[in-house]
Amino acid sequence: MNLRERRGLTPPGSVMLLLTLLLLGGGGLLIYRSAQNPAQANMAVGIVLVVVGFIVWRGLMTVSPGEAKVIQFLGRYTGTVRHQGLRWANPFATKRTISIRIRNTEIPVLKVNDADGNPIEVAAVVIWQVADTARAVFEVDNFITFVAAQTETAVRHIAGSYPYDAHGRGLSLRDNADEITRRMSEEIAQRVQAAGVAVVESRLTHLAFAP
Repeated sequence: MNLRERRGLTPPGSVMLLLTLLLLGGGGLLIYRSAQNPAQANMAVGIVLVVVGFIVWRGLMTVSPGEAKVIQFLGRYTGTVRHQGLRWANPFATKRTISIRIRNTEIPVLKVNDADGNPIEVAAVVIWQVADTARAVFEVDNFITFVAAQTETAVRHIAGSYPYDAHGRGLSLRDNADEITRRMSEEIAQRVQAAGVAVVESRLTHLAFAP
């Protein structure tokens, strides 16, 4: 599966809300008049209008700031709605809400061996957000746990690739924090790309020799 996010074509909800009110109001009026005057043959038309009005009503949805709606119809991805406010989509489609706000994942203290074999403790935090909702929903089972697992793997790999203290012989975890952080961010970004996630920032929050 190689899905990419695409824009969902949804009309303004205000227009469809007005249409819904007209259908329900018109249908209800016809039913009422038909009940008052059985000679008029408008009862069936009124019922049809009311049913159609309720179907149209089901398609209304609200998109809040920092959220997106992933639309799926008959098992097929049809698009993502990021436009805020009241929108309308296929009443029979499923609409899944995905947060596109910036999040952070904290990796607790891990005990690993550095490049010289010394046991050290390291912890990190990564700041990220969903950039491609289609990949986040359909490419992995749970993109939140996926990001946490891949971040922990990247932190372990980076911590084990450099010595805690190189004593001037190259990069070290203690003396070259900026460069190590940059490389860690690049590795995390590469690992979580499959889930449609973009890394905003990552940094080490704890670094010390293990007791």
